[in-house]
Amino acid sequence: MTALIELQIDGLPGPTHHFGGLSRGNLASQEHAHRRSSPRAAALQGLAKMRRMVQLGVPQALLPPLERPDLGLLRACGYDGDDEAVLSAAVDQWELLQLASSSAFMWTANCATVVPSCDSRDGRLHVVPANLVAMSHRAREGRQRAAQLRQLLQPLRSVMVHDPLPPLLALGDEGAANHVRLSGADGIGQHLFVYGRPGRPGDSSPSRHPARQALAASTAVAQLCRLDRARALFVRQHPAAIDAGAFHNDVVMVGTRDRLLVHQGALVDQVAVLAELAKRVPGLRIAEIAERELPMAEAVRSYLFNSQLVMTPEGLVLIGPSQAGSGRSLACLTRLVEQGMIQRFELMDLDESMANGGGPACLRLRFPLSGDELAQFPAGLRLDEARITVLEAWVTRHYRDRLLPEDLGDASLIHEGRRALTELSSLLALPAQHG
Repeated sequence: MTALIELQIDGLPGPTHHFGGLSRGNLASQEHAHRRSSPRAAALQGLAKMRRMVQLGVPQALLPPLERPDLGLLRACGYDGDDEAVLSAAVDQWELLQLASSSAFMWTANCATVVPSCDSRDGRLHVVPANLVAMSHRAREGRQRAAQLRQLLQPLRSVMVHDPLPPLLALGDEGAANHVRLSGADGIGQHLFVYGRPGRPGDSSPSRHPARQALAASTAVAQLCRLDRARALFVRQHPAAIDAGAFHNDVVMVGTRDRLLVHQGALVDQVAVLAELAKRVPGLRIAEIAERELPMAEAVRSYLFNSQLVMTPEGLVLIGPSQAGSGRSLACLTRLVEQGMIQRFELMDLDESMANGGGPACLRLRFPLSGDELAQFPAGLRLDEARITVLEAWVTRHYRDRLLPEDLGDASLIHEGRRALTELSSLLALPAQHG
């Protein structure tokens, strides 16, 4: 089997990063709605995490922000004139203005599902951008990301970037936040797809919060990625977990290679699911955290499971949010080290992202690549410490330190964002990404 190298691709918030409270079922998003944000701090915290990945010897890349405010959305709603006039005319339409200004693309785990070339029947690296139709503020991202990825990934000869699935709720797809690739000693990839929307007769629905991922979407993604049926397992997220605030499966589960960390209440029929995974993945080690050890409410609050598991030269390291650094979540992390599940853990300050409901795992998309594919990956997107230092200075030049909800109607944000993206394309030696 092909030896895979896992490239971490992180997104960045744009200059309109704000707390809109737009994400139903995301408790942190709703709790912090309309508070003052700091786009600069959000971007610098994300870059600090990327720097730590580089220091740990983990391949790291950057996916540039999308242009916001999304004036195309406003024009599609009947606002016309020059850019400033369009924004000015929409100022009184508060909800629409928030949708157009959303910087939720920063959570790159929702960008796409990626299946490595060694797992697909046609030997291609498949990328399926998520349609994100469950949430209005993200529904336009799918096609924008597909166009961006096609442009940026052209040097990768093996890559196939698909269109997002049709924009239907019955095909609601949230990307890699509900997908885990595991592999054992045989190197064969097994893909766990987790869905939340009722997909079969008898499936119950969450009662408090919406379920986003559809079974039909997960099966369609597996089809597009040319996955053999024996390599894909479709399981259901527990409705109680969704009602507790686990709007994506990566809030209650994280896994890579032969390691899986999961909360006891994450899945329907979890005992059977874990037994099936153990049969499929030779040597799989599962750490199931019991409700008595870490109640679901605390798991959601701490985002312990929304950590990154990354392979480093010294072994498997867990990168978690600082919110997991006390109480029962810290006790769980300590036990994982003692049991040899992970070599060690590190906790990082990602408060701006966390206040909108996104931890370390939300901020990155895994790209499992062969050595040849990694060599073909666009050099301009690859990061080292020197380039991160340049990007930190770029953020400081272009991003505001504070942003209030009423600032979204400021036409200056249009020009600030465009100047930032134009300079970023130059810094990364990329084609211009805005239009």
